[in-house]
Amino acid sequence: MKRFWQRATVVQQGDGWGISLDGRPVRTPARALLVLSTETLANAIASEWNRVGEKIDSSALPLTGLANAAIDRVAPERENFAAILANYAQGDLTCYRAESPSALVDRQAEQWDPILAWARRRFDVDFVTTTGLMHVPQPAATVDRLSHALSVPDPFSLAGLSPLVTIGGSLLAALAVLEKAMTAHDAWTAVSVDDCWQLEQWGSDAEAEAALENRRADFMAAASLLALLEP
Repeated sequence: MKRFWQRATVVQQGDGWGISLDGRPVRTPARALLVLSTETLANAIASEWNRVGEKIDSSALPLTGLANAAIDRVAPERENFAAILANYAQGDLTCYRAESPSALVDRQAEQWDPILAWARRRFDVDFVTTTGLMHVPQPAATVDRLSHALSVPDPFSLAGLSPLVTIGGSLLAALAVLEKAMTAHDAWTAVSVDDCWQLEQWGSDAEAEAALENRRADFMAAASLLALLEP
C-alpha cells in the first residue's frame, strides 16, 4: 500500500491523544480510534508515520502495532491476556541452567542471578533452579505472587510486556524492565545469552544473526512503549 498522507500530527482525543493523517484520524485494524494515554507516546507514533517511505511497511510502525494490540486485543480480554503471560512464571528462562561448558554456566549465572535476586526481594518469593530442560515446578506462592503482579498493569503496559516475555522467555526480566529495576539493554543481554553463545561457538551465520536482530528490535520496541507510557 502506498503512502497516502503528507503529514501525521498529534491531536487531543477526549482525555487522551490521537494521530491525524492530513486531518483523518488513525484507527486500529478493528476500526477503533487510536487513542494514547500520553502525549509522549502519541508523538513517537506520529514520528513513525512521518518516517514511512513511499510504501507502507508495517515493520516500520512497531509502536503503532503494539498500540493497536493494546486496544483491539488486550483491552477486551485483559484478564485472559494477563493469565497467558503469568504462565511464564512456571518456567522462567533464568531458572534453567546449562550443565556445561563452564564458560556458559558462568555467563548465565552472571546475567541471571541478579534477576532472580531482584525478584526474590521484590516479590518475597523463592525459585527452584535446575540444569537441563526438564521442567521443574515453582513454589505455589511464587506463581501466585507473580500472577498477581500481572493483574495490575493496564492494557498498554500488558501489550508492551508481552513481547518482552515471549521473545525473551523470562517474565522476571520483563517485570524488571517494567519496574525500572534494569534497563532494556541489560535485559536483552540477559535473555539472549544462549543465542549469543551459540553464534560465538558456531561462527558467523547471516540468517541466525538476522533472526536475532529482528527479535532484538521487537524486544526494544516493546520496552520503548513501556517507557513512553510515563506521563
